[in-house]
Amino acid sequence: MTGARGKGAVKPAEDRKVGKRKAPVDRSSIRKAKKEKKAKKDPNKPKRPPSAFFVFLEEFRTTFKKENPNVKAVSAVGKAAGEMWKSMSEEEKGPYEVKAQKRKAEYEKQMKDYNKKQEISANGRDAEEVNDEENEGSGEEEDEDED
Repeated sequence: MTGARGKGAVKPAEDRKVGKRKAPVDRSSIRKAKKEKKAKKDPNKPKRPPSAFFVFLEEFRTTFKKENPNVKAVSAVGKAAGEMWKSMSEEEKGPYEVKAQKRKAEYEKQMKDYNKKQEISANGRDAEEVNDEENEGSGEEEDEDED
């Protein structure tokens, strides 16, 4: 057993592959670059709407907690919900998909309003000025129709 190589045995220098190790990389510069690129979040921006699964999950959480009061792990709730969602038919998922579509429509409406406000602030004009211009423009069109 003196000549056998085990897990802890060291290879002789001539058996080792030369030039296969990579040079150490300075990761601090990479981390700094990522931090600088990240933009700040706008707290006024509307949150994205939940998918049909997350609408289902909101309801499922309450029923799961009533049935299993001792289970405190979030992962257990998520796993149980995922299994139930997969086993549901398209007809059973339908109401949740409808609710998700309604929330998506509301979100799109909120985003339009949000984007208008962003454009106004980018142009340096007040919201009142824009509203006045819109009202003036609609008033002129009404006068032309009456003639």
